[in-house]
Amino acid sequence: MAVVEALRLPLSEDLSGFIALLQRLRVPCRVSEEAGEQVLRVPAETADQVRELYQRYPHGDGAVVAEQPSRRGGGFLASLRRSPLTAAVLVLTFIAAAITMLGENFDTIRWFSFSDFRIDGEYAYFATLGQTLAAGQWWRLITPIFVHFGILHLAMNSMWYWELGRRIEYRQGALMLGGLTLLFGVVSNLSQYTFGGPGIFGGLSGVLYGLLGHCWLFQKLAPDEAYRLPPGVVVLMLLWLVICLTGVIEVVSFGALAIANAAHVGGLVAGCITGVIGGALSRRSARA
Repeated sequence: MAVVEALRLPLSEDLSGFIALLQRLRVPCRVSEEAGEQVLRVPAETADQVRELYQRYPHGDGAVVAEQPSRRGGGFLASLRRSPLTAAVLVLTFIAAAITMLGENFDTIRWFSFSDFRIDGEYAYFATLGQTLAAGQWWRLITPIFVHFGILHLAMNSMWYWELGRRIEYRQGALMLGGLTLLFGVVSNLSQYTFGGPGIFGGLSGVLYGLLGHCWLFQKLAPDEAYRLPPGVVVLMLLWLVICLTGVIEVVSFGALAIANAAHVGGLVAGCITGVIGGALSRRSARA
């Protein structure tokens, strides 16, 4: 199979999105650096089509990629089959919501809480992190992410995990999504425990801020339409984080609504770090 030069472009031109598009279309390609330029080579029989494709979608086919999960046919059930890990995490979340009665059943919340606790009258007594780990209860480092307090809390977090989780599972695979979910869950829970002290906290929101930060900075370094979030989403979620940090939500709700701010910040920082690392590695591999 003869391989020919299809494109010769400046090094400043980001080809990662277009390369990703070619890979999804199963077009063999190779990018090399020659004389201060990057050269894309493809099989001779596809060269003309690749040049034409580049004229139309120099940064990848945004419409096709961003909506890929829903355009392959089959509707919602097909989307579930294409995103098995995203769906599995949500199923576990719904089961936990039922078992804990959306945060009303303290006997079952004890199974998921970061620290075991007992309630004596109007007081709750919590085990320390050292006691928890010494007892071999390592699962508590992650299980609080499955606990939600109220239907709105569950619905919002589930919606955003479905939106962000599918993107990562499609772009980087189920193994990566699983690893990131565990990492962000542990980091956000430890952050909340460290800075907020012992208590009953939970929800996927720390993980969500991690996934948001990952997609956001990955996209900055290695543009890919699968990670291109709708306009204003990043700004909106960061603005919400800042509002929560001011404490105004607790004041307005008269203390009825507590926000796990440390979990949000911890997840976001961890996600930004993984996004930078992942984006840099993807950019390097696209140019190799």
